[in-house]
Amino acid sequence: MKRVVLSTLNARYAHASLGLRYLRANLGAHRERSAIREFVIGQRTEEIAEQILAERPDILGLGVYIWNVEECTRLVLLLKQVAPDLVVVLGGPEVSYETDAQPICSAADYVITGWGDVSFAELVRALEAGAPPAGRIIPGAQPKLAELALPYGEYTEEDVAKRHLYVEASRGCPFKCEFCLSALDKTAWPFPLDAFMQELEHLYARGARQFKFVDRTFNLKVDTSLRILRFFLDKLAAHPDDPVFAHFELVPDHLPDRLKSILPDFPPGTLQFEIGIQTFNPDVQAAISRRQDNDAACANLAWLREHTRAHLHVDLIAGLPGEDLQSFAAGFDRLVALRPHEIQFGILKRLRGAPVARHTAAHDLRFNPAPPYSILSTDRLDFPTLQRMTRFARYWDLVANSGRFGSALPLLLGASPFSRFMQFSDWLYAQSRRTHAIAHERLIGYLHEFMHSALGEQETVVADALVGDYRAQGGRTRLPFDRSDAPLPLPRSKAGKEAVPKRQRRHLDSDLAAAQD
Repeated sequence: MKRVVLSTLNARYAHASLGLRYLRANLGAHRERSAIREFVIGQRTEEIAEQILAERPDILGLGVYIWNVEECTRLVLLLKQVAPDLVVVLGGPEVSYETDAQPICSAADYVITGWGDVSFAELVRALEAGAPPAGRIIPGAQPKLAELALPYGEYTEEDVAKRHLYVEASRGCPFKCEFCLSALDKTAWPFPLDAFMQELEHLYARGARQFKFVDRTFNLKVDTSLRILRFFLDKLAAHPDDPVFAHFELVPDHLPDRLKSILPDFPPGTLQFEIGIQTFNPDVQAAISRRQDNDAACANLAWLREHTRAHLHVDLIAGLPGEDLQSFAAGFDRLVALRPHEIQFGILKRLRGAPVARHTAAHDLRFNPAPPYSILSTDRLDFPTLQRMTRFARYWDLVANSGRFGSALPLLLGASPFSRFMQFSDWLYAQSRRTHAIAHERLIGYLHEFMHSALGEQETVVADALVGDYRAQGGRTRLPFDRSDAPLPLPRSKAGKEAVPKRQRRHLDSDLAAAQD
């Protein structure tokens, strides 16, 4: 029986590929002759190839995504040089469309487009029987979800102890937002709920405490949402000293009263909601086929912030067709006023197959030809402006989303958050000429200089806010503008692994401190 290796390059070690685990769980008789071998982008291609070939595979299934396609291409080309008899099968969203234009697809033996859960196993059986398919490009079959073997038993003890565990109660999406590949789905399909709940129970019993739901529309079917939420509430009630952390993606303008009745019961540090606003501009929403009641979305965000202890991570996208800088800035300021813990300021990307490409001519959309295919200019935003916005996004992540500047951030943003932060972003880039590898203490120094010298904020007020934030995060260096004679804090004890991720913990601590004030 042929030996199968399933592999991909993840963005980080902490990410465990759910797709590979579905493939292995559905391999049938070949499962026992298979192995999952995951790597991280940035590893040497030669080392990855050596470790894969050490398994002596006959067939390699490789998951290809927008973040790893360049390195996967190098890997496939190398493998075909040193092991030409190895059958390389590609799958994943990056190779599900425009296959003729991609070097990696030309180099591989087969490409399975779309769903690969059962089609990969069928290909393995065909190769085992000596009856390979006639074509290299194989459209993936979409089975009923009840027919799939669930993948959660494929998570190892190391995965449970050290990595994010991805789970899904449904697949697909009923919405048609054109920047997203889910726009091609006809609807959302639920997994059989009883079987899924049993798998959650097994993961919890094995020690899993972080669960990331990848459902696009977790709150769309409220009965399912309530049952899953009650599962976690029951665990918290039975084991109050053993918290869990669960991440869900919510539709922003859909928050029925039945959901509202349960969400306030969750203690701090247990829930995170990812909420896609993307744009508040009605004309842009109409152009990209996005249905969203902006007033309802804002009311729901305000309610969640006021009445729950959930961590709120909200998405906006810059560069959408028809949106100019003033429109984006107005939406950004509207969102800041709602006080989510994080605003993910994303730059539009041309995902292969996504319908947003139909606007290319009408809005003069120009995308980077290299992954991740970010927008470079539009008819409303020229290249220098989008470069400024890209730097803004990076610095916003360092300062605002990091949770490290609870006191200093309001001083920095003032009454015009987008304008003030863009001013800081332009200034910081002029001073540093970098967007990465800025040490935390150096960043604090930049903030001190900008807020005092460029904004004219009172120096003592700025210094007190920055020093207070730094100390609250355990900082033990005496900052140059720290005039206090108070002793430095003692080193923090190295606690064991927490259910709450570090960044979310910082925002939680900031909320608790604000409540005490």
